[in-house]
Amino acid sequence: MKETRQSNKEDISSIDEPIRLNKYISNAGICSRRAADKLIEEGKVTVNGKLVKSLGVKVNLTDKVKVDNNLISTGEKIYVLMNKPRNVICTRSDEKGRRSIMDLLPAKFQHLYPVGRLDRNTTGVILLTNDGTLTQNLLHPTKKIKKIYKAKVANQLTQQELDKMVTGLELEDGITKFDKIVELKEDDSFRYGIEIHSGKNRVIRRMFEAINNEVIKLDRVMFHTFEKRGIQIGTWREVTGKELKNLDVYLRTKK
Repeated sequence: MKETRQSNKEDISSIDEPIRLNKYISNAGICSRRAADKLIEEGKVTVNGKLVKSLGVKVNLTDKVKVDNNLISTGEKIYVLMNKPRNVICTRSDEKGRRSIMDLLPAKFQHLYPVGRLDRNTTGVILLTNDGTLTQNLLHPTKKIKKIYKAKVANQLTQQELDKMVTGLELEDGITKFDKIVELKEDDSFRYGIEIHSGKNRVIRRMFEAINNEVIKLDRVMFHTFEKRGIQIGTWREVTGKELKNLDVYLRTKK
């Protein structure tokens, strides 16, 4: 992982040397190169105000590249942790005018992209960055990145239901299971701590729906080793150098 990130830095360090547009978009943390090609073909990318739909186009760091009308950058890599509130979506913009996590960040961080997503009503820790290589590594299923949630649900689970949660339930997109689930004796509500590696959309809510239960409140307290502890709801902080070093070591050992 360390060597890959160093080579990326070399790729974008020379302003005079043009790079392929899909690589520029990937380096900015938007998506993979293949997904970038799709964005280009769909007419969602402009360079210096001109629409580009041809693959293979090259750009310089001095060019102004926009994706979905949002200016992107491959400059200094930035890493930010946010404690996302409810009723906030994890996209850079929304055609319905709903509040986005970008509305909670200062202007200097408006070029960052979230690593994965939390659904609108799920709260908790989320990482935002412009490091495309890191984003792809964290989202790749082979890395098995740990995520820990606290869930408040409508009904208490039976032992049989707890067992099903870790042995696997059949959902519309295949069998899914939690790595761990424990009951939390925090108050009179039915609360559970859940550890999971799956990155499927709304997977925890759908798991409970599959046993005729309902998630009333869902909060992600940890993503990999990043915790929401110390970050007030709706606020953010930059990732420390020590945290990045620990993450880098982990990803290099998970091949």
